[in-house]
Amino acid sequence: MSISGVPGNPSKLLFLPAKRSCLLQQQVSGVHYNRSLKAKMRFDFCLNRYYWSRTTCGNLFRKTHKIQNAMDASFGDISDDSNGTAVFPRINVRDPYKRLGISREASEEEIQAARKFLINKYAGHKPSVDAIESAHDKIIMQSFYEKKNPKINIKKKIQDVSQSRIVTALTSRFEAPSTKFIIKTSIAFVVLGALSVLFPTDEGPTLQVAISLIASIYFIYDRLKSRIRAFLYGFGAFFFSWLLGTFLMVSVIPPILNGPRSLEVATSLITYALLWVSSTYLN
Repeated sequence: MSISGVPGNPSKLLFLPAKRSCLLQQQVSGVHYNRSLKAKMRFDFCLNRYYWSRTTCGNLFRKTHKIQNAMDASFGDISDDSNGTAVFPRINVRDPYKRLGISREASEEEIQAARKFLINKYAGHKPSVDAIESAHDKIIMQSFYEKKNPKINIKKKIQDVSQSRIVTALTSRFEAPSTKFIIKTSIAFVVLGALSVLFPTDEGPTLQVAISLIASIYFIYDRLKSRIRAFLYGFGAFFFSWLLGTFLMVSVIPPILNGPRSLEVATSLITYALLWVSSTYLN
């Protein structure tokens, strides 16, 4: 019996012997299984390719869109509204300087140039023009207010005074010595001040003031190693300190000590402080 065409007509297997019928049935089933497997693989391949293209293209589109938005926000490129009109990208920025894209130190010419450029670029969109004009008006009003009510820059004033010729000349005459020398002069003048307060006399702290003059000359000589400069600086610092102390106690500072010689004692304390500065730091 011929078995040609059996794979295409499985019903004819009923007329074959049992052994051959079973064999041919397995062959027919294998053919159908292979066909269905190939069809399934082809379907899975197409499905995977569809999802891959969809996700890849979607990610690429989103990345491109983000880059375009970033460029628009950074460089002020044209972004269109529904009518195709260019819209100012910084229309909602609160800071007027940032809205116009200028610094706070910009001159009046730079402000006007930025306004004119932006107005010409976004002239077709009224909200953009209004935002640009509003930022320009705020900057102009703020500049006018600052000119009318100028703020006193204390830091700048102090810097100007410290860099002036007089202050520079005075500070150049002083130099910080070693810590050991500062401690030595401090102890000497503190002891003189304590003696003047604790042991006042009817004549005032005359002896302590004389000792302060000698100590001042000694300390200046110890630093500068020059007798002439030590005597000149010592006597000059002494008279200047005593006159300044007397003026402060009579006209500025209220009485701080009690007693018949309170004025002389307080003046001597101010003198000791000024002599300590000149003896320790005068160059």
